[in-house]
Amino acid sequence: MTDAPGVLASQQIEAMLARGAITAPPLVDGQVQPASLDLRLGDVAYRVRASFLPGAGRRLADRLPEFEMHRIDLSDGAVLEKGAVYLVPLQESLTLPPDLSAVANAKSSTGRLDLLTRTVTDGGTEFDRIPPAYDGPLYAEICPRSFSALVRPGMRLNQIRFRSGEAALDDDALRALHARVPLTDGTPVIDDGLGFSVDLTPGDGDLVGWRAKPHTGVIDLDRLGHYAPRDYWEAIRTTDRRIILDPGAFYILVSREAVTIPPTHAAEMAPYLAMVGEFRVHYAGFFDPGFGHGTPARGVLEVRCHEAPFVLEDGQIVGRLIYEGMSEVPAQLYGQGIASNYQGQGLKLSKHFAAP
Repeated sequence: MTDAPGVLASQQIEAMLARGAITAPPLVDGQVQPASLDLRLGDVAYRVRASFLPGAGRRLADRLPEFEMHRIDLSDGAVLEKGAVYLVPLQESLTLPPDLSAVANAKSSTGRLDLLTRTVTDGGTEFDRIPPAYDGPLYAEICPRSFSALVRPGMRLNQIRFRSGEAALDDDALRALHARVPLTDGTPVIDDGLGFSVDLTPGDGDLVGWRAKPHTGVIDLDRLGHYAPRDYWEAIRTTDRRIILDPGAFYILVSREAVTIPPTHAAEMAPYLAMVGEFRVHYAGFFDPGFGHGTPARGVLEVRCHEAPFVLEDGQIVGRLIYEGMSEVPAQLYGQGIASNYQGQGLKLSKHFAAP
């Protein structure tokens, strides 16, 4: 069965499960999102000495002995330590038809904890990309960058989105969409996607962001609203609408623009230009249909600086949203009766932290 071109909606993902294109144990509530499927950790984690890709024509299980240091039973919960690299077989596997491809990404809460999580496949030559007709298992590569994390089987750290044909809008189509449905509350900067800038204008007080502290305790990913931000984060304040990013540090900032993803579209955050600065923005990049629709929401920016200190100034464009058409309008939109933790958000830490 060929789907109409575009990103597959929740009801189409459920149909894939029914016909065996996705193999999985019984789903849990909220696992099927408007335009994606959450992926669940299996029972074991393999500590590996380095990140790697299997390579064309090679199974990951055959390459694992080259890199495995030891294996960890996750059944009763286990700590994935900061700075280490792990491979975890996922509970879901795929048998994709020739006309469907997939792309994976970390979930929002995963990105906001600086848990670098990428999907790996057999025969993979790049992370998070699954080609048409792929038939095989899925693995999560997990590298906690700022905080050690306590994980258990069934936890959902990443998600997968399915595409039929070409889905991305070019700039002309994006301008036409904005004319019909305003995609941002300001003047849109459309250049290979919708530009996203950083907000460093203090609101109440002078708080503009958070920087991860270097030496902290473990975060149990099942504990929501539990941790005090001060124990894990340093408040970033400014009075001159700029900050200096420290090399190696991880920041939570927020976009100046409130954005809308209409029900007919999905979006993905992408880097802007490598030439504008030595930093990377947004490790968790899926925006579901309905995000900000009727309730303006700003994008949270997960920022890591690289080689040199960098001055980041208010209004500087740091990323872009790539909009994609949906194959069908989802049966349920983001923020409507499903676990949508960040609808209407501003500057916000992950759901594991109590309000500051």
